[in-house]
Amino acid sequence: MKCGQIITLAGFYSRKDYPEKLRRICFYDAARDKRLAFLTGNFGLPAEVIAKLYHSRWQVELFFKWVKQHLRIKAFFGTSENAVKTQIWIAISIYVLVAIVKKRLRLEASLYTILQILGVSPFEKSSISQVLSPSTYTEPDPTSCNQLNLFE
Repeated sequence: MKCGQIITLAGFYSRKDYPEKLRRICFYDAARDKRLAFLTGNFGLPAEVIAKLYHSRWQVELFFKWVKQHLRIKAFFGTSENAVKTQIWIAISIYVLVAIVKKRLRLEASLYTILQILGVSPFEKSSISQVLSPSTYTEPDPTSCNQLNLFE
């Protein structure tokens, strides 16, 4: 199901900020059983092409959401296309290498946890398997503690 309408924005401030006409395209996505509506200023392309362009754009948004959640890129060091691509590829490479280490060492910890551990211990003179092995640290018994109690 596809439909197209020519609309103008009705709100006072919306109409003031954008007085031109817009094209509203409705599209039914059978794969997800959802009806989608898109607004565009492009009146020349067919409705199906506009829907595909929005779908492609959404895939890019989902990719960058995954990048933010998993690759810990807080900011890009450069603004050129090459700088952004290089930084993303380096981060993906590190993520894949950590996934390989996790599998080879049969670690229980999540990739996020392993990346956190490696992030705080880059200069330790320990092997990766030692750094990532489950800790043997146990909490001290509070009754045998040498700490003074201020409120006795």
